Amino acid sequence: MFLYMWRERRRRLLGVDKSKRMVKLAKFAFLGILIIFLFLVIVFPLMALTLPSPDRVVRREGFSTKILDRNGKALYDIFEDERRTPVDIKDVPLYLKQATIAIEDKNFYKHTGFDIFGTIRGLSRLFTRGYAQGGSTLTQQLVKNVLLSSERSVTRKIKEFILAVQIERKYSKDQILQMYLNEAPYGGNMRGVETASETYFGKKTKDLNLIESAILAGIPQLPSKYSPYSSTPEAFIERTKNVLRRMREDGHITKDQEEAALSELSNFKFAPKGSTFKAPHFVQYVQKILEERYGERVIEQGGLRVTTTLDLDLQEKAQNIVFEEIAKVESQRITNGGAVVLNSETGEILAMVGSKQFDDPNYDGQVNVVTALRQPGSSFKPFTYVTALKEGYTASHMIMDVATTFPGGAGQPDYNPVNYDGKYRGPVQMRYALGNSLNIPAVKFIALVGIKDVLETAHSMGINSLPPTKETLSRVGLSLTLGGGEVKLLELTGGYSSFFNGGTKVEPLAILKVEDSKGRKLEEINPKRGKRVLSEEQAFIISDILADNNARKDVFGPNSLLNITGRRVAVKTGTTNDKRDNWTVGGTPQRTVGVWVGNNDNSPMLNVASGVSGASPIWRRIILESLSGLPAVDFNKPEGIVAYEVDAISGKKAHDGFPSRPEIFIKGMEPEDDNIHVYLDICKSDGKLATPADIASGNYEKKEFIKIKEEDPVSTDGKNRWMEAILNWINGQLDPRYRPPSDYCGTSNPLSIEFVNPKDRTSNLPNTFNVEIKAFSVTDIVSLELEADGLKVRSFTNPPFKHELTLSDGTHKLKAIAKDKNGNISDRIIDIGVNTNWDASPTPTPSPIP
Repeated sequence: MFLYMWRERRRRLLGVDKSKRMVKLAKFAFLGILIIFLFLVIVFPLMALTLPSPDRVVRREGFSTKILDRNGKALYDIFEDERRTPVDIKDVPLYLKQATIAIEDKNFYKHTGFDIFGTIRGLSRLFTRGYAQGGSTLTQQLVKNVLLSSERSVTRKIKEFILAVQIERKYSKDQILQMYLNEAPYGGNMRGVETASETYFGKKTKDLNLIESAILAGIPQLPSKYSPYSSTPEAFIERTKNVLRRMREDGHITKDQEEAALSELSNFKFAPKGSTFKAPHFVQYVQKILEERYGERVIEQGGLRVTTTLDLDLQEKAQNIVFEEIAKVESQRITNGGAVVLNSETGEILAMVGSKQFDDPNYDGQVNVVTALRQPGSSFKPFTYVTALKEGYTASHMIMDVATTFPGGAGQPDYNPVNYDGKYRGPVQMRYALGNSLNIPAVKFIALVGIKDVLETAHSMGINSLPPTKETLSRVGLSLTLGGGEVKLLELTGGYSSFFNGGTKVEPLAILKVEDSKGRKLEEINPKRGKRVLSEEQAFIISDILADNNARKDVFGPNSLLNITGRRVAVKTGTTNDKRDNWTVGGTPQRTVGVWVGNNDNSPMLNVASGVSGASPIWRRIILESLSGLPAVDFNKPEGIVAYEVDAISGKKAHDGFPSRPEIFIKGMEPEDDNIHVYLDICKSDGKLATPADIASGNYEKKEFIKIKEEDPVSTDGKNRWMEAILNWINGQLDPRYRPPSDYCGTSNPLSIEFVNPKDRTSNLPNTFNVEIKAFSVTDIVSLELEADGLKVRSFTNPPFKHELTLSDGTHKLKAIAKDKNGNISDRIIDIGVNTNWDASPTPTPSPIP
């Protein structure tokens, strides 16, 4: 009985306890439901108010600007913090979609923004590891990448959940997948699959295959580990295996496809790191232009698409040529080089090699020598010579190549230039002076035409580094023609293009088209010729000289690297006196190539020979590459060009059977009669100049001489140093032709005079008749007087010496008295008869009739 009562009591107590527990659980459940309700009704909305708009998940800025070559090949992306290039979902291959979904979110097309089981798994990490992790859908990852921070907390997970749901309601699955693929991190500063595809594989996203798609799909989970450019470059292999396995398990690929892909994995080759930065110096040149036009922010975040003038294939060949050729001459202390290729007509930059290797820190490889100031040496001479053509000189103008002293300017020592080979050639014509790059004639020509005139010509042709200002004139002198002023390779090459294209200015052009991120054109440039800066004839003559292999063979030889077989190519070299700079610039009407070699630290080269080593081998290889596939064309000969035979020595009109050669001239500038290379009348007796009397008596013979005389246009003290230098040179010559006599034979008067009409002893002249007299001397006749019967009839100061005379009937005496510039006087008397014989009885009274 007692036991029964105890059990009954215990049962009632247990029931009460159970009821109490149930009540307690009910209270907790109610409280939990209330909290969840309050959280959903109050906290979620309040939190949602502080969240960013889900519309911001659609990126409208922050895209990198893409620099392309003229054929659409990628050169570089310009960005601020993250490199990002958008891609449309239609251009994403199926393999990449499947691989991304299989490894990141297999239920992507089923859930509404979150996966409850994944979320529970992620939140469990809060208790096992102290922070929430994993379990995020692609939509949640998109939110994290674009709208939220990477903070690991329950609060961020809740925000992520809310935004993911909102985004799923607003956008389609394909839109969300596209946004994810454009925002996912793929290593370093790369964002988006298009950038990753170009970087790792050198191709567009649309061209990815299965193995490449699987590799990319595995990277976003942990880019610092799975990127092949990371410190664990093999980690991607195991990750890719997991991706392929998931794809097979989800039915996207077969076992055979998986195994085929796995067989490629261990030996997979990625694009070299940094290979996406192509033509770096050119890209930086373009970037500077873009920043000036659009501003830095637009360039770094605006997603511009910039089509440039560059030909990437030619660029890479030119870069390799510079690298290879510099490697051959490094023992000669030549450590760097640069080159640029222009379209001769439009100035489009087709290649720009700023150094032999951009990323070599040993010699400042990132410095762009194409846009750096350097002294051009003799490559500046054509600007002097075309200025001479503009001022009336011709390609056959003769000038003396002899050691000459020039004034050095105020407070400066005398200037004594020497030729490259140390030789002096005496009389030389412009064609050969320029072709052989002789220094003395070049300095004489700039002295003749003026330094300012040469600066104006060069500046008009694009040499902007040397404006014709007082400041420039104050720091350059006659040595300007030998490269005494600093210029840029780019502008020098552009200047040469004006010679080759017929005389129009070339402004180097780098950009053809700029589009915004929506594909709208911001600008598009149709390359065309510039304004005329030279006449067609002037440009043609300079090009013709620079393309004349015969004109340069004396210094460069007939088979130098400057001679291009099968093509007519104009070219000029230049080397500074101290061998710090060596240049070769030349081209055709289609392409102009400029090359510089030297050292960035401006140290001298040990040995360099223009036309043989240094810039010339680089120039030859690049000009041949740039002309490959183009027809061989000559320089267009203008209608205003005429050809004449000229004396081989004087350059004047050919004559007397002396050796001659053909030369071209601008119409109206044809060669003059020769007063330099001449025949002189020489007395047979003593080799001196024959007087008119000697000539009249036949006591003379003709001999060949070269009469040279030059004025000194830059003399500051009245001395003719040019002539002094010529006489010094002649003194060292054995050729007697350079020593024409200046004295006349014997002691006879060099002045002679005679009556042409009437002759002595002429009878039966009419009362009125014409008198004609001729006077000869070694110098000018300054006066001549005519007398009749002792009375002065007329005075003359210059020929012709003619007069109509009227006399009465009878005999008369006519007398002519002449005087020359040297004071010599001579006379001549003749007897005549008017209506009677000349020897009839004399007329008693002189009777000239007025």
